[in-house]
Amino acid sequence: MECYKQRWVGAILVSALVAESRNCRHGFFSSSGTGCGIRGIAWAGLHDDVPEKGLTYRSEVMSFLGAQLYERFSAPELRRLVDHFARQKDAPPEIAAMVRRVQSNYIYINKIPREEYRAYISLIAKAEQVWEQAREANDFKRFAPYLEQIVDTFRSFADYWGYEEDPYDALMSFYEPGSTVRQMDRLADELRTFVIDLLQELRTHGKACGEAQEEHFALPLEEQRALSRFVLETVGFDFAAGRLDGGPHPTTLAASPGDVRVITTYQPDDFRSGLFNTLHEGGMGLYEQDIDPALLGMLLGEVASFATELAEARLYENIIGRSAGFWAYLFPRMKKICPSLAVRDGEAMFQAVNQVSPSLIRNDADELTYILHILIRYEVEKDLIGGKLAVADLPEVWRQKYTEYLGITPPNDREGVLQDIQWAAGYMGYFPGYLTSNLMAAQFAAALERELGPLRGLLAAGRFEEIHQWLAQHIHRFGAIYEPGELVRRATGEPLRSTYFINYLRDKYTEVYQLKKR
Repeated sequence: MECYKQRWVGAILVSALVAESRNCRHGFFSSSGTGCGIRGIAWAGLHDDVPEKGLTYRSEVMSFLGAQLYERFSAPELRRLVDHFARQKDAPPEIAAMVRRVQSNYIYINKIPREEYRAYISLIAKAEQVWEQAREANDFKRFAPYLEQIVDTFRSFADYWGYEEDPYDALMSFYEPGSTVRQMDRLADELRTFVIDLLQELRTHGKACGEAQEEHFALPLEEQRALSRFVLETVGFDFAAGRLDGGPHPTTLAASPGDVRVITTYQPDDFRSGLFNTLHEGGMGLYEQDIDPALLGMLLGEVASFATELAEARLYENIIGRSAGFWAYLFPRMKKICPSLAVRDGEAMFQAVNQVSPSLIRNDADELTYILHILIRYEVEKDLIGGKLAVADLPEVWRQKYTEYLGITPPNDREGVLQDIQWAAGYMGYFPGYLTSNLMAAQFAAALERELGPLRGLLAAGRFEEIHQWLAQHIHRFGAIYEPGELVRRATGEPLRSTYFINYLRDKYTEVYQLKKR
């Protein structure tokens, strides 16, 4: 088997550099590119610190590197190898998956004309700069011409890549293979109605939760660092194969399963920010550490997709980290780790981390209303690509949807349509992954509970390693062998559904806000 594997691997490793770009957490070969191999290490966390005069040269460098990727991936020899190995029927699952990923990457880039690809790389590098300026000036019109070009570019990409029903299908599938507007619309419709109705019910019938005063959440940084390390150790993060650092932006960088760096941020006046950043990135870190090392060098030693990895982040940050069972376990230990803690008990913490308060900014959103932020972005992005929405009309449509869904209206572009960099960085088709990741997390948790018992009891009893091992065995170890939809079916026994996430939210907020059970 080992010789057979080497024969296949040796023939197609020439595409490794490009295939690595496929599952970046950022746009289609965008200049942001953090978290992706050598390029990610070089640029991760540095974008905000690049001097203005350095951005032009950076744009030129990224354009050049993008062209080099194109040259290598459009080589006739690679095409011949890809076609040859794609026709083989006797390959083991790992090899078949590797060939599938190489073939997919080949199609994604080779169908785009060379000059259009280079123009795209240059456009994105410039658009990021203009977006920053427009956001600072609170002026969408300054960014609009670049967004129009980006939308036009991705419409062309969708045509080059091909789709059956909707051009947006092609863009979503780049990040989440097999995703379609038909499927996403169904899930979105179910969630939109539920979340808006539940939000209204909390406003009209929910009881006050006795949230602690804000000053109760202040903690010295040294205590927060100790807490973050303890929590990572508790959930199963292996510090012999990774480390925890502070930085300007939370992120997870994985060079291999044996070298995973979790970077978190802290706020002196509110330890909740650093704690949940750590849980979020720690969920990703566990996934990266659990990937079978035998998959390294096969283009499979990475997560199945952006949404699959984010599902583990959401599971640990929200389903675990905001649960009553977690706080029943953590709080008495936290009192010892953090002697400055002023919150009175675990129940108060459970309520304090589950408050619902609609906000204008996606990154500040609570767990429930976060879904509405993502639904708005999905809807407007899909309509932009489909030609149903003009870029010039985007700010007004954005305001209308925020008013309708969340009951709040953005007073300006900075707090509205200009708050995210994703479009400027070439992230078209990326936002739906934020939605499906939450659904995956809840469905994984439900499957886990069927085998191990109620999660609340497991957490309260400190049985974190059993939870970790279930996730490792059913999801993490497979790396990128299976596409996201197949991985969900294998782990849970059914395709992705909204039911589990809806039930999870209903049960939690019924308890937190003391609603009458329906």
